[in-house]
Amino acid sequence: MKKFWWIFLTMLSLNHAAVADNKLPIGEFSQNRLEGWEHKSFKGETQYRLQAVDGVTVLTADSRAAGSGMFKEQVIDLEQTPFLNWSWRIGNRLTGLNEQSKAGDDYAARVYVVVKGGLAFWQTKAINYVWAGNTKKDTVWPNAFAGDHAMMMALHGPEASLNVWQAEKRNVRADFKKLFGEDISTIDAVAIMTDTDNSNGSVSAVYGDIWFSKD
Repeated sequence: MKKFWWIFLTMLSLNHAAVADNKLPIGEFSQNRLEGWEHKSFKGETQYRLQAVDGVTVLTADSRAAGSGMFKEQVIDLEQTPFLNWSWRIGNRLTGLNEQSKAGDDYAARVYVVVKGGLAFWQTKAINYVWAGNTKKDTVWPNAFAGDHAMMMALHGPEASLNVWQAEKRNVRADFKKLFGEDISTIDAVAIMTDTDNSNGSVSAVYGDIWFSKD
């Protein structure tokens, strides 16, 4: 099955991390670090690189008819640090896609949070925060491949400016309760993906640091 959240069904080891100063780093790209991040390809290779942009090291992503992502397994205690923080921008958008269909399930940028189902793999759940090309901001819908096990949330849509940084802060615990009706206390992994493997298009994005925080 295509699409990134599915790989977590077979992951066996998890990493716990301590919270320092109410901030739990996940992606320390500005420190030129990718420790703990792994790569997964579905079709071709999206090119992920640590590069300096405007004097700051970030993670750039360039996809040409490819679908691959980066993920980091780490247990996050949402009772302690429920807020996911990151920044991102895109260089161009994918247009003319029905993003609620399998053929249109491509995005310039997305950030995932995943709760594993363990042996009951059908209970695995994910939220995809996406930078949509054709879907209006704040729209929510089930993923075309995973159904209501993976809910999509458009944080930006076609109205968003290109090449402009956007800072995000999401209460992941509240979002899981809203989208799944469950009070989730921990998540098991975070992932990012820039993909064009269904549409055979080309797109670029830039991801800044990712961290969890108490507030």
